[in-house]
Amino acid sequence: MNFEHTEDRRMLADTLNHYVAEQYGFEARMAIAQSPEGYSAAQWRQFAELGVIGALFSEADGGFGGTGFDIAVVFEALGRGLVVEPFLACAVLAGSALAQAGNASQKALVGGIISGEVLATLAHDEPTSHYELQRVQTTATRQHEGWVLDGHKAVVAGGDQAQFLIVSARTSGQIDDEQGISLFIVPTDTPGVTVRGYQAIDGGRAAEVLLHQVALPPENLLGVEGQGLPTLEHAIGRGLLALCAESLGAMEVAKQATIEYLQTRKQFGVPIGSFQALQHRMADLLLEIEQARSAVINAAAALSAEDRRTRERALSAAKYSIGRIGTLVAEECIQLHGGIGMTWELPLSHYAKRLIMIDHQLGDEDHHLARFIALGHHAQ
Repeated sequence: MNFEHTEDRRMLADTLNHYVAEQYGFEARMAIAQSPEGYSAAQWRQFAELGVIGALFSEADGGFGGTGFDIAVVFEALGRGLVVEPFLACAVLAGSALAQAGNASQKALVGGIISGEVLATLAHDEPTSHYELQRVQTTATRQHEGWVLDGHKAVVAGGDQAQFLIVSARTSGQIDDEQGISLFIVPTDTPGVTVRGYQAIDGGRAAEVLLHQVALPPENLLGVEGQGLPTLEHAIGRGLLALCAESLGAMEVAKQATIEYLQTRKQFGVPIGSFQALQHRMADLLLEIEQARSAVINAAAALSAEDRRTRERALSAAKYSIGRIGTLVAEECIQLHGGIGMTWELPLSHYAKRLIMIDHQLGDEDHHLARFIALGHHAQ
C-alpha cells in the first residue's frame, strides 16, 4: 500500500502549516479560545477560502478530498496550532452526516459549510449516555405530517454558535436499541430549542441543548426513519480519525518544545539534555509518538474499507493508542519541563490539556479497547 501523499495533499499540508504558523500564533489562539464566541468568524472564513474545509468533503459533495488521508493531513496541521474553529463539530461530524444521508435539498447545507457560511453541529450525546452510539433517550413522535422532538443533549460542541443541529432522536424501540434512531435537522431558532453555552476546558465552547415540544416539518428528517445509526457511525468514525490526527500534531509540538528545553536548560553548568536518564525518557517518548503516527496512518487507510469490522476496529485501535500515548506525552513533557511546564503562559501546558481532553472525546481508551475486542469477537 502506498502511503505517500499526493501532490495536492502535500500542497494543502504546506499551505495550512504555513498559515497556522504565521496567522494563528499562540497569543492569537488564546484570545480566540477565550472570546465570547469561542472561535473566530474571520479565521473560519479564511480557512474556507484556503480550501481547508472543502478538503474534508468529496468532489461529489462539492469538496475536493474527503478521504481518510485528507482528514489526517488537515487535522494534524490543526493540532499543531491548537486551532479552535469548529472543524470537528461542523465540517466532520455534522457535515459527514449531511453528506452521507441528506437528499438534494439537505445537501445544500453542505455547500454552505464548505464556503464557511453555515455553522452546524452534531447533538447526539446525552447526560445519561457514556459514549454508546445507540443509547438515545430523546424522542421524536409523529404529529400530523411532521415530528415533535423532546429531550436533552449534552456537551454539544459549538452549540451556542451553530445555526443548525443534527439531532439524534428515537422514533421507535427501547433506549439501547440499534434500530429506531432517526436524525433530524433542527435550526437552533426553532421554538422549543433552548441552548445554554459555556466555555470548554481546552478552548472553544460547548452547550447543553434542551428540546421541548420542538415541532419540525417532515422534510427535516435526515435519511431514512429509524435507520440513523449507520450514519452516526460513519460521521463519528471520521471524527475519530480527525481527533487522532489532531492529537498527533499536538504531540509533535509538545515533543519539539521539550527537546528544545532539554537543550537549553542548564544544571551543573551543562544542558539537562546531556543527562542519560532524561535522554532515555525522551527516546521512549519518540518511539511512542512514531507508534501513534502508525496508528493514524492505519486508521486513515482503513476509513474507506468496505468491511465495517475492518474499518471500525482500525478506528478504535487508533483512538485507544492515541488516548494512551497522548496522555503519556502530556505527562512526560510536563515532567521534563519541571514546574514551568504547568504555567498558563507556556504553550506546552495548553497542548498537554488538549492531549488529555482528546482521550475523552468520542470515546476514551477504555471504551475503544472494549469496542475493539467486541468487534473481534463478532468476527469469530
